[in-house]
Amino acid sequence: MLESLANNLEKFIRKQGDITSFLVYPLLIIVVYEVFMRYVFNAPTSWGFEATTFLYGLHYMFGFSYADVHGAHVKVDIFSSLASEKVQAILSIITNLVFFMPVTICLTLWGIKYAYQSTLGLEVNSTSWAPPIWPLKILMAVCLAFLLLQGIANLLKDIHSLKQQGRKVNP
Repeated sequence: MLESLANNLEKFIRKQGDITSFLVYPLLIIVVYEVFMRYVFNAPTSWGFEATTFLYGLHYMFGFSYADVHGAHVKVDIFSSLASEKVQAILSIITNLVFFMPVTICLTLWGIKYAYQSTLGLEVNSTSWAPPIWPLKILMAVCLAFLLLQGIANLLKDIHSLKQQGRKVNP
């Protein structure tokens, strides 16, 4: 059951990562347009830089959980790589519960709080273009929730792995 739930969570995270990876195309179009306008017509846009910053930020945020599902985040496993699979699973569970979960839960809750406040005030950016930023804050909270879901999937996989190691020792 743990493995099935973890696999379903990871399948969801992979799918959202596959879909949101396409954010790179509007980002590319805006950058090319901005460069073209700036250097060919000497008429830079007032919105190009900010739009690329927002799109890149979203692309980056959606990539957090996607990178985690593929094990692409940086880890220092000098000592744990020498340990048995059981010890690795125990260390992974402990670090997940002690470091990852509290930080990610706090970030997610704060992200939701700031998104809620921003949405209530229909917050806009304080620039000459003044785009609404409350939708971006909602998406940031969603991205943090995705990272939390992936952390839960990792925890479930580690617990399942630990149970499997226990079965190998005690047949």
